Amino acid sequence: MGKGRLEAFSDGVIAVIVTIMVLELKVPHGTELGTLLPLLPVFLSYVLSFVYVAIYWNNHHNMLHAVQRINGRALWANLHLLFWLSLVPFVTGWANENHFAAMPVALYGFVLFMAGVAYYLFERVLIAHHPNDSPLRRALGRDFKGLISLFVYAVAIASSFANPWISCALYVFVAIMWFIPDPRIERALPQR
Repeated sequence: MGKGRLEAFSDGVIAVIVTIMVLELKVPHGTELGTLLPLLPVFLSYVLSFVYVAIYWNNHHNMLHAVQRINGRALWANLHLLFWLSLVPFVTGWANENHFAAMPVALYGFVLFMAGVAYYLFERVLIAHHPNDSPLRRALGRDFKGLISLFVYAVAIASSFANPWISCALYVFVAIMWFIPDPRIERALPQR
């Protein structure tokens, strides 16, 4: 089956996720620049979560560009990914509301970990549905970058109970690692 509807649906869900996140930013009372200062942690966590969702959208787009067709397993794997991404606004808000306490920061990491697992499963389903010489298989191989991300998330989740700020730094580290779209896929595609 074609991939157009899956792409359109995924784009719509991701747009809603971003909209929900921005609605969590509350307008301060007052006209002084100083009234924004208490919102800085909330804004920075919004930026981090927005970057994560943008990274998934960007890599999702590139990955689907590298495949010719999808099947029912790919549809379910994609929904699995979208489910975990849809929880990002909730865990971001919970971490903000509780001043980045250990449990909310750990749950934030767990959602990121599960989104990473879901993305990895989605790419494996797509690879399995295409020939051995497909551009996606050539580009991703075993996807060590994705597996390293999962390891860092696991360390961050465990670290959140000792020091939530170390966990937050690890979440930023993974985001930086993925910020640039995965060039492996673009290089594997035939030039048009």
